[in-house]
Amino acid sequence: MDNLPMGESHRNIIMWLDHRAVSQVHRINETKHRVLQCVGGVMSVEMQAPKLLWLKEPLGKGIIETRTWRVTWMNLRETCWDKAGHFFDLPDFLSWKATGVTARSLCSLVCKWTYSAEKGWDDSFWKMVGLEDFVADNYSKIGNQVLPPGASLGNGLTPEAAKDLGLPAGIAVAASLIDAHAGGLGVIGADVRGYGLACEGQPVTSRLAVICGTSSCHMGISKDPIFVPGVWGPYFSAMVPGFWLNEGGQSVTGKLIDHMVQGHAAFPELQAKATARCQSVYAYLNSHLDLIKKARPVGFLTVDLHVWPDFHGNRSPLADLTLKGMVTGLKLSQDLDDLAILYLATVQAIAFGTRLIVEAMEAAGHSLSTLFLCGGLSKNPLFVQMHADITGMPVVLSQEAESVLVGAAVLGACASGDFTSVQEAMARMSKVGKVVFPRLEDKRYYDKKYQVFLKLVEHQKEYAAIMKGD
Repeated sequence: MDNLPMGESHRNIIMWLDHRAVSQVHRINETKHRVLQCVGGVMSVEMQAPKLLWLKEPLGKGIIETRTWRVTWMNLRETCWDKAGHFFDLPDFLSWKATGVTARSLCSLVCKWTYSAEKGWDDSFWKMVGLEDFVADNYSKIGNQVLPPGASLGNGLTPEAAKDLGLPAGIAVAASLIDAHAGGLGVIGADVRGYGLACEGQPVTSRLAVICGTSSCHMGISKDPIFVPGVWGPYFSAMVPGFWLNEGGQSVTGKLIDHMVQGHAAFPELQAKATARCQSVYAYLNSHLDLIKKARPVGFLTVDLHVWPDFHGNRSPLADLTLKGMVTGLKLSQDLDDLAILYLATVQAIAFGTRLIVEAMEAAGHSLSTLFLCGGLSKNPLFVQMHADITGMPVVLSQEAESVLVGAAVLGACASGDFTSVQEAMARMSKVGKVVFPRLEDKRYYDKKYQVFLKLVEHQKEYAAIMKGD
């Protein structure tokens, strides 16, 4: 690609992982406005306010270039900001396309836009950061009608949308959830009786839902608000009605694993061998690790190889987008064994990141005993076992692998009137598929690796300080 044309409205999409609004988010955080208390004290560049400010501000230009493509970008004030009728999060855009209703989901606005379920919009915040336009038009462009997830929207599916989707016009459409929150809703309420889990008989607040795909989100709920430094929230009724939500996260997880594996010199060999066996590259790597581990547990293969996984900054709990990835323990070898062990070390690093988030949440007042995993990475048995071993917690997997769809179905079932509440639908529709327990005999090894993990980021900050010094 070269010199993408500007002014094409179908291109007016900004991905959540777009980090170009760095200057804007720094300025927003410098205000120390009270709304920042509900995003862990520091707003992420992945939230909507800095992205909106980036769109509004005078033209900035740049070039992103790799070996294979070149794209010119600029802020789109004239073609996007000035002409926009609405700014939507993706779930709200989809419900608008389906129903013609511009009402926003409480989930979207509370989690990404600084809306308060109790107080609504805070005019002073938008004025302070330079987005007073929204106050002037009574928030019509970002949402002045807000509905709880699962509420029925308008008259249901419009005839036009029904034709596009091959569904009956008028079928109920629910106010939405963000995809990760739908995944959390789809797993966290499952009946765990009979599995020997610590969370059996405990309140649902003892469970942490981890939705792991391109990135990972860590969803914990509480009856009362808990403020966790570096962790988003507390958000009232943003996922489970009546509960406060804290949302930890890692900006790249599945994407990081792909990056590490596909960038290795042995990747072409891996692809060829996996294809010959009709396996995915990750299934092949898992079996290859079993071959080379010998008598040791597979996790012990990384005794000399350690990874810090923040290749796209840290979302939680350090909330530092300037952090970089780190690998220590590299050798000259670039064979398939080397690739498999680097893959394992990366998976472990992601699990150590989850442990760091869990510890931050527990230090602030959460009491967590069980992980509930869903998303693409939860289909990888190595990823699941490493999370159990490294956190020391059992991992519950849903009977339905696509738990985000279960959460969406819960909302639809509420909108259609099949259930009277989200809680009732959760309890009836969420099912346990499998439970994976930690190998407690390996605890000492992972505790030592975790000490190294924490040293890596400590050292990275020391290196940065040295380089900034006189």
